[in-house]
Amino acid sequence: MVKRNPEKAKRAAAHPDRPGEECKAEPGSTRPRVDPRRCEGKSDCAEVCPYDVFEIGPIDETVYRAMPAMVRFKLWVHGKKTAHVPRADACRACGLCVVACPEKAITLVRAEA
Repeated sequence: MVKRNPEKAKRAAAHPDRPGEECKAEPGSTRPRVDPRRCEGKSDCAEVCPYDVFEIGPIDETVYRAMPAMVRFKLWVHGKKTAHVPRADACRACGLCVVACPEKAITLVRAEA
């Protein structure tokens, strides 16, 4: 489990491009979507998320093998890690993860009913 970083969360909260509903959405109504082609598993999303939605871990080998060669190389250099969202149903659409991600790999999407 990644430890929360209050300073990083404070900077993300003040970001002018922060999307979402400032943690006021119903839990599970919005979910973070991680683009595995961009995510390098640096854990910024997990460090700022107040609801522990994210975990950083190895990318699924099937997903990894389906990537273009240059993307696979980049992922390999970064330890083949990525962000996973095992607790997506806890997301409250605060958008902190979106602006904290250095790779711009996260978007917020409406959950499907």
